[in-house]
Amino acid sequence: MSDRYFVDTNILMYAHDTAAGDKHARAKALVEGLWENRAGVVSTQVLQELAVNLRRKAKKPLDGRATRDVVSDYLAWQVVVNGGDSILEALDIEARYRVSFWDALIIQAAHAAGAAVLYSEDLSSGQSYGHVQVVNPLVQNVVPGGGMTRRSVRRSAV
Repeated sequence: MSDRYFVDTNILMYAHDTAAGDKHARAKALVEGLWENRAGVVSTQVLQELAVNLRRKAKKPLDGRATRDVVSDYLAWQVVVNGGDSILEALDIEARYRVSFWDALIIQAAHAAGAAVLYSEDLSSGQSYGHVQVVNPLVQNVVPGGGMTRRSVRRSAV
C-alpha cells in the first residue's frame, strides 16, 4: 500500500475555508496530518484550481499575495505536473470510467503519483479507478500514517 495521498481541490478549499463548519474542521485535520506525514500529493491542475477558487469562490476571498503564499506552501508536497501524456491518459480514463475529463485528469495524476488514496468530495467515495480508491474524508474518519513536523494550515486563507 502506498504512503502517498492525493488531495483534490475541494478538500484543500475546505481546509482553508473557516466558514465551512464541520467540513473545514475535517479537511483541516486531514491536511495537517498530511503535512505531519509528508504524504500529501497534488497536481498542477489542483494548484491552478486552488489559486482561482481562493480568490473568486471563497466566502472571504484572498488577495493575490495571500493566495500566492498558500499555493507556495503546497509546492513542498509532491506535485504531479500535467503534460501531454497526462492529457492522453486522462482521455483514456474518461472513456473507460465515464467520468468528466477534469475528474479523469485528477485520477490520472493520483495514479501517476502512485497514490492508493484520492481524497475528494466530488468523486464517489469507495469507487476504485485501477489501484486508486476515492475516499471522501468529509464523511469518513481518516488518518494517514507516517510522521513529520506539524504544519498548520494558514489561517489567513479564508
